[in-house]
Amino acid sequence: MKQPAKPGDARSFPDARVFPVETRFQKLAKRPGGIPRDKAIERAEARIEEEVKPQFDDWLRAELQELGSEIKAAERGEAAPDWVENANFRCRQLRDSATTLGFPLLAFIANSFCDILDAIEADHKSNMESITCHMDALMLAGQKSYLRLTPDQVPELTKGLRRVVKHVTLAPSGTEDANS
Repeated sequence: MKQPAKPGDARSFPDARVFPVETRFQKLAKRPGGIPRDKAIERAEARIEEEVKPQFDDWLRAELQELGSEIKAAERGEAAPDWVENANFRCRQLRDSATTLGFPLLAFIANSFCDILDAIEADHKSNMESITCHMDALMLAGQKSYLRLTPDQVPELTKGLRRVVKHVTLAPSGTEDANS
């Protein structure tokens, strides 16, 4: 059964002609002389291996150090008012970079940490034990011997982090138990 035409619908204007518009990007993508998609992906992966990954270790060390400093300041009660937003930004950078560069355990932990920080931002109540737990896990995953691991290779760690996230994100505001 045909739906009746609505005002503004092309069917309500019998003389209207609908035609596709090809954008500049579509034209450029279709032009001859480009390299095949598989080859472009292969080249991009090679550049990541050659240029980005060697610098990642130094960047990761610096990011973890800065994040650790923010967390320690928060534990001492000396953190800037926007420390949670800054920590969340760093965690998202860690997650995204680790995902792109093929470090799945680091990406998993950073994503889990983002969930914790999102929950804190939502109700403005810190759970420092969960933050410290995730910071320790990030430091572990950032070590060379753990960097290439996948989450399923350390099931106790990932299961524990999932429980922490579930506890923090499901607890109503003000009911987090500091001893659990």
